[in-house]
Order: sequence, then structure tokens, then C-alpha cells
Amino acid sequence: MTPFEVRGARGQRLAAWVALPPTACAARPVPVVVAVHGWGANGSTLAPMVEPLVRAGIAVVLFDTASHGDSSAESFSSLPRFAEDLAAVLASLGGHPAIDVDRVALLGHSVGAAAVLLHTARQGGVRAIVSLSAFAHPGEVMERWLREHHIPRRWIGAAILEQVQDVIGERFDRIAPEHQLACITCPVMLVHGARDRTVPLSDAHRLHARLRRGELLVVEGDHDLRGSLSPHVDHLVRFFGHTLQTLANPAGSD
Repeated sequence: MTPFEVRGARGQRLAAWVALPPTACAARPVPVVVAVHGWGANGSTLAPMVEPLVRAGIAVVLFDTASHGDSSAESFSSLPRFAEDLAAVLASLGGHPAIDVDRVALLGHSVGAAAVLLHTARQGGVRAIVSLSAFAHPGEVMERWLREHHIPRRWIGAAILEQVQDVIGERFDRIAPEHQLACITCPVMLVHGARDRTVPLSDAHRLHARLRRGELLVVEGDHDLRGSLSPHVDHLVRFFGHTLQTLANPAGSD
């Protein structure tokens, strides 16, 4: 993969990498999948998807969000900031002659999946999404964290939840994936581990119920799906290939 650097709207420096099919050039620009990792991870966690997608004629961009991997540190990270970093990377691709910016798809894991959905709902311009291990509502994620740390929801817990929303500058309800799906018209594939102990499978079923176009793929595994995706990589590549029009009969719904 070829490294490059992106400067974000907050002045953040984002480390990024692009892999291009051998046939990609200015005369034959190719579609692209931009991948967003999860909390505490980095772009390399989604690297197993690179070779299969490139082999199918699709470019892949990986990057580290701010305060992750090789990107610059900030005072805090958040779901909205993940989405802002994604927007900065997408904007930077406009100057790449070998990439067709009219054929963009997104891949995200956990918080990265929520960021992909938030960006698409607010900005559009995306042909397809694969969402890995997405949660339905960030408020519920925070409440699970409170319970795990034995912090009572009343008074102390409620104050923490309010403080977090004040710091990130968004209300949980406004950025919740289950509320973003109504604004997303492109096909969405939800992938979730049957034994996910971080985000319950019931979250995936809630998201699936709100999809306008797409499907739910339940796989064996926990929240980290790197090992569990191997038997399903071809299915994901076909989904991207149809929606990005590198294969015949573009996919639609369900």
C-alpha cells in the first residue's frame, strides 16, 4: 500500500494508505472502498479486505483516525470526530486521478461503522456500506460502561452522560446509528458476530429492521470479526462489486 497524509478540518494529521488495482490509471479510474477502524484500533485491522477488493478491481483506502495509530493526537476522540476524519479522507481523494470519486463505498467496524453511517446520512455520495459490529445507540453503549464500572445511573451516571455529550458537541440521539438509517438510501450490509459480548446481536436486529435497502449477515465470532470474516470475504466483495458496478447486475435491496 502507498502511504499518504491528510490534513483534517480541525488541523489534525491523518496517516492513510491506498492500494490500487494494477489497471488503475487516469484513463481508467477505479471505484474505491474507504475503511474506518474501531475504537482503540488502527487502519491495519481492516487490512485483510485489501487484497480481495484490489483483485476485484476496487481501490482500498485505510487510515488511522486522530489519536489512533500513526495519526496526530487530540484531546479526545468521539464518534462525530471519526466521521469528520472520514470526510477529510474522502475529500482528499478528489485529487487522485486513478480513483473514481463517483463510485465510493465505505466499510467500518464498531465506532467506525457508526461513523460511516453518520457520514453517509449527513453527507451522502456513497454507493454502498458494509457495517461490522455496529451498535444501535451510543447512549446504550455508555450505560453498559457505567454498569460494568458499577457507577449508578442516577445522579453520577446521568451527570457523566451529560458531560460526554457536552464535550463531543452532539446528543446521543442525533448520532445514533438506528436514527441515521432512515436517511441512508444506498444498500447497507450489516455484519455481526453471533457471540458478540461488546455489542449484543439484538442491536444488529434493531438496525436491520430500519434498513431501507440491505441485509444482515450473522457470522460466528465476537466483536472483533477479523478471523470470523474469512469465510465471507467473497460475499462482501461481490456486494461491493455489484454496487460499485464492477460486476454485472448491480445489487439493490435485500
